[in-house]
Amino acid sequence: MEPTTIVLAAITLFAATVNGALGYGFSSITVPVALFFLTNRVLNPALVPIEVVLNAYVLWVNRGSVQHVWRRTLPIVVALLPGVVVGTMLVSQVNSDWLKFITYVTLLPLILLQAAGFRRPIRSERSAGLAFGGALGVLYSVTTISGPPLAVALSNQGLAKQEFRAALGIIRLAESSLTAVAYAYAGLYSVSSMGLIPVILPSLAIGVPIGAQLIRHIRPETFRRICMSFDAWIVGFGLSGVLRQLHLVESNAAYLLFVAVALLDIWLLYRFFSAPRAADAASPPTPAEATNQKPATEYP
Repeated sequence: MEPTTIVLAAITLFAATVNGALGYGFSSITVPVALFFLTNRVLNPALVPIEVVLNAYVLWVNRGSVQHVWRRTLPIVVALLPGVVVGTMLVSQVNSDWLKFITYVTLLPLILLQAAGFRRPIRSERSAGLAFGGALGVLYSVTTISGPPLAVALSNQGLAKQEFRAALGIIRLAESSLTAVAYAYAGLYSVSSMGLIPVILPSLAIGVPIGAQLIRHIRPETFRRICMSFDAWIVGFGLSGVLRQLHLVESNAAYLLFVAVALLDIWLLYRFFSAPRAADAASPPTPAEATNQKPATEYP
């Protein structure tokens, strides 16, 4: 096996474990690492069909909560289509190094916001959902990543854990399905992309069940925070490298960005682990806890 194949298999195994535990995270872990040796045009068309199946599985597992959240996710789903069309045009026309730059520079603040435990409920879900859905469609079709912004948005809205996962499943199945069709129409599927799928599928088959079992023995918020830390360091390093490749920064000074990201994340980790009770309070309630709460209003 080639070294790149081994690395891709290893990182997708880790990413699948994260996805099995949290209900999201496969692309947000896989893409930043895989872009070190692959381009978006090769990687994205391999991941999107896989994510259609993976997101359908997440939705099926949490199907009992769909009736409680589908109306709240509808504005986002409706707005995905124009965003996916725009994002697919970018993937098919923009230089691969600039696509990497767009991917990293978009992900980094989203990951750091999630790592910081940002919480701010959205009052007008319908109007905000339409704007958010359009932006999400662009982001997903360019990067195949939507977990960090979705986690930030949905965790603010008072959803129980099963409702949170069901909402994730609805939105992510819609975005991946629309993107799969858009990629086919744009002719982005290639032999190189399809050749990655047999490498990735075994990792999913092994990692998702492991993650589902693992999360039963680890505090979900602690596991999520460690994954975000890993992502932040990888994205910071990748962005520093792309800054040099694009000659936006000509020297090793580009890696000062990576140092800054690492220092910020270390501080956020210290703050998180020094106040574990606060972190637990900030995480979405369990289904049992949610039964003792008043249901969240769908729209103001």
